[in-house]
Amino acid sequence: MRILHIVPEFQEGGVERYVVQLCREQVSAGHSVSLATAGGRLEQFLPEGVSVHHLPVQRKNPFTVLMSAHRLSLLHPGFDIIHAHSRVPAWVAWRLSHLTRTHWLMTAHAPYSLNAGILPLRHAGGVICVSESVRQALTGYLPANTLTIPNGIRKPRVKWEGRYFPDNTRLLYVGYLSQRKGLDTAINALGRLKDYVWTLDVLGDGSHRDELETLVKTLGLSDRVKFWGFRDDSDEFMSRSACLLFPSHQEGLPLTVNEALAVGLPVLASDIEPLRPLASGALVPPGDVGAWTEAIRRVLEGGEASPLSVEKLTLFEETAARTEEFYRAILEGRE
Repeated sequence: MRILHIVPEFQEGGVERYVVQLCREQVSAGHSVSLATAGGRLEQFLPEGVSVHHLPVQRKNPFTVLMSAHRLSLLHPGFDIIHAHSRVPAWVAWRLSHLTRTHWLMTAHAPYSLNAGILPLRHAGGVICVSESVRQALTGYLPANTLTIPNGIRKPRVKWEGRYFPDNTRLLYVGYLSQRKGLDTAINALGRLKDYVWTLDVLGDGSHRDELETLVKTLGLSDRVKFWGFRDDSDEFMSRSACLLFPSHQEGLPLTVNEALAVGLPVLASDIEPLRPLASGALVPPGDVGAWTEAIRRVLEGGEASPLSVEKLTLFEETAARTEEFYRAILEGRE
């Protein structure tokens, strides 16, 4: 099968990591895989054999959408199915399908705003939602052929060492550095807890990094908070840390939380819809610095983190297999 993925940019983020893993599984299965993207540092983690086409598929501009679709149409018949990730790529894929008569689908990675930006979803051959909460949030904008396929995790290579506060003083954050991820809330909370012994490792990159680094300096925390950028060994950090901070305001599927649970690392997490089915008690209100201060204080004093557990974690091999079956169903006209 010849597969074209369209992704806005290829910097650090859950969507990009999902696509890297999916490309690895698809190449291993013998498929021909191409990627259209504006580019980014995660390209170095793509498997050998993936063809990368740099186009401005991140720009919310009708002209660049049409231009990108036209440029990609010149590759035809280089693909059998088009897989869009995010909203602008959905517009590109919709136009490209008209130009080449190729089936297309989209993975909805988040509960997008309900506006004209997601109109192409109704015209897709199918939509994959990464969680039931995403599917429910987009009700009314999805085609009949919609399937929930959780974004699986890599099988962990290590397990948590089991060292917690106060013996282990390492906090950890893993994820894209954008405003909706809420890391500023956690940093502001930590700024109120200078009397405690702790450090914070920040794994990830993104549009909010400079602002976060400035906040760390302003609060006088530069000797305690280290920004590592994107790392492909986050599970190693998880095995050595005492607790993962997950202060996000909104998520489609909190992949980082699932990875931490697989390793065995305690998690202090926001009260957001996708996590509530995993919780047996209270979570922390997102964006509430006071609540996060008290929750982190409890952890630093050796108290319990968020009461999260999951009966069955989906491995990415299953995600890839179900995605391939969905491709075949779309190509064969099945729902």
